[in-house]
Amino acid sequence: MKTVLGIIGGSGVYDISGLEGARWERVKSPWGEASDELHRGTIAGVDMVFLPRHGRGHVHSPTTINYRANIDALKRAGVTDIISVSACGSFREDLPPGTFVIVDQFIDRTHAREKTFFGKGFVAHVSLAHPICPKIARALAEACAEEKIPHARGGTYLAMEGPQFSTLAESNLYRSWGCSVIGMTAMPEAKLAREAEIPYGLVAMVTDFDCWHPAHDHVTVDQVVKVLTENADTARALVKRVAPKLGPERRPSPGIDNVLDTAVITAPEKRDPALFAKLDAVAGRVLKI
Repeated sequence: MKTVLGIIGGSGVYDISGLEGARWERVKSPWGEASDELHRGTIAGVDMVFLPRHGRGHVHSPTTINYRANIDALKRAGVTDIISVSACGSFREDLPPGTFVIVDQFIDRTHAREKTFFGKGFVAHVSLAHPICPKIARALAEACAEEKIPHARGGTYLAMEGPQFSTLAESNLYRSWGCSVIGMTAMPEAKLAREAEIPYGLVAMVTDFDCWHPAHDHVTVDQVVKVLTENADTARALVKRVAPKLGPERRPSPGIDNVLDTAVITAPEKRDPALFAKLDAVAGRVLKI
């Protein structure tokens, strides 16, 4: 099976330069409009599909992003693995601005988003104990080391609703929980990728210390954008370095590639036909059994 690497670009990363045969394509989804068209091409012989999470020009807030349409569109485009890049704040002194954190866990504090492809008439419960694909995390860590990018392997990402930044009380609470970074977009993105059986990895690009830090207690967009611009170029270099590590011939991700085998619980005769039809891409593999 060929690798088709999906890249979801966060704040500041609205395109990927250097794609061979690059073209923008719109993919229709029964879940609504994706954030933007998909930018397709190849790097180092690896097929790549890039999606700007906020849309070109940053038109979507973290809450207005249609996460279901984004993941569904990537699945319909043949994406086999996803690398997400996301701006974030840091809860730790040893993770200063400019650090890339290859997270391995999440705490979801969002509350105003659709978080599943499944629902009434077609219920499924996927395993999310380990939300990050080890294969992708390992490739990202190796690529960061080769690019000499300051990075950390492992850490917990606190996903907040936004669009406002944290209060001081919230920031101190999340630090007490042992979180490493805070952002607004990894959830429900990672959950939906798992439901779609797409292995997922995330690079959290630190732009600032969250407001717990006395030097960063009034985080402004100007401060964030300055570091974002620097991080964006580094992120593009990372993507180009990691693509050949995953390679054109795809390696399996056990426990993720077939997670729906043991997730669907609704009896066949009780399944909602309309929802069944919308799941043709996300769950098509098991629906054909």
